Amino acid sequence: MSKVSPDRRSFARVWTVVFFACLQPIGSAQVRPVGVPDTQAANPANLPTQPIGDNDLIAVSAYDARQKAEPSLAGYVLGPDDQIVIRALEGLDLGDKAILIGTNGNITLPLIGRVQAAGLTVEQLEAELASRLKPYVQEPQISVTVTEFRSQPVSVFGAVTTPGVVQLRGRKSLYEVLSMAGGPRETAGSTVSIVRLSENGPIPLPGAGPDPTGHYSTAELNLQEIVDGKNPSANIEIKPHDVISVSEANTRMVYVVGDVQRAGAFGLGGQRSVSVLRAIALAGGLGRTAKPDKARIFRPAPDGQKHAEVAVNIKQILAGKTEDIGLRPNDVLVVPTSSGKALSTLVISGALGAAVSSAIYAGATR
Repeated sequence: MSKVSPDRRSFARVWTVVFFACLQPIGSAQVRPVGVPDTQAANPANLPTQPIGDNDLIAVSAYDARQKAEPSLAGYVLGPDDQIVIRALEGLDLGDKAILIGTNGNITLPLIGRVQAAGLTVEQLEAELASRLKPYVQEPQISVTVTEFRSQPVSVFGAVTTPGVVQLRGRKSLYEVLSMAGGPRETAGSTVSIVRLSENGPIPLPGAGPDPTGHYSTAELNLQEIVDGKNPSANIEIKPHDVISVSEANTRMVYVVGDVQRAGAFGLGGQRSVSVLRAIALAGGLGRTAKPDKARIFRPAPDGQKHAEVAVNIKQILAGKTEDIGLRPNDVLVVPTSSGKALSTLVISGALGAAVSSAIYAGATR
């Protein structure tokens, strides 16, 4: 029997060691950077060294996914009747069960007990719950999501697309709340009024003041300035329980009669006035036999008995030789005709009707 040389025995031992080393599970060995202690290399974030099971890993993954899918509504102040969902990695086993904040502003949770939630923002409630859990959980992680907003109603009435009650979700301006109600309708008037509970403070607008009872603050704004963004300071923050009312334009009309294409009544919409040229355009333009240099504006007096007359030379306005004139609500613009033909007009009663009819045909006899 031949002898195995010492060199061959050494070579066999080396390959045996290599073979058994390859049988070790991949990832079981850890590589430690030079100069880094074993404990720090194994736990670079200084996390607890307690082993984490498969279920814990799944819970962390689901928690992170929910955090990304449902970001908290920063700045929203919770109140009675709001509905929330509270999720925690440890300490609270609530699942996705909705919790209703009571009329007293409290919620009751296992292990923690009663917690005052109303008056806190979402972030503040998360911090409060984490603080209450610290005696039981080393590093509590809490997520609060508002699932239904019910505590900050604002009533929007009048000439808006969808009048009713809307819920504030964080800080909202007047323009944003009007948009939540669908925006003003085409029949909207020129004003929007706001009524606010005194306990929410005065309305920060010039001309705002308390009502006779002292329980409310009221203000009136130009709707068109809000919609067009011409007066940013009037676009104030809306408070819970405010009442917003947009006026209707059906009582804010101007009338164009005489030698025009389409005599009629035209709403001012959200504007306080409309120019003569704009009114003529709404009426389809002048007729072929019109006498634009003899036009007149009839302006009713507040008592309804008398009226003022304003001469208007539409021809010079068109030529840019004189400034346009604004028509106010209930003004009647009369464009005379040079012919004796009958013109369609509106039914205007009383002395004003007689004056309008006389003015229409005054040019036919001159």
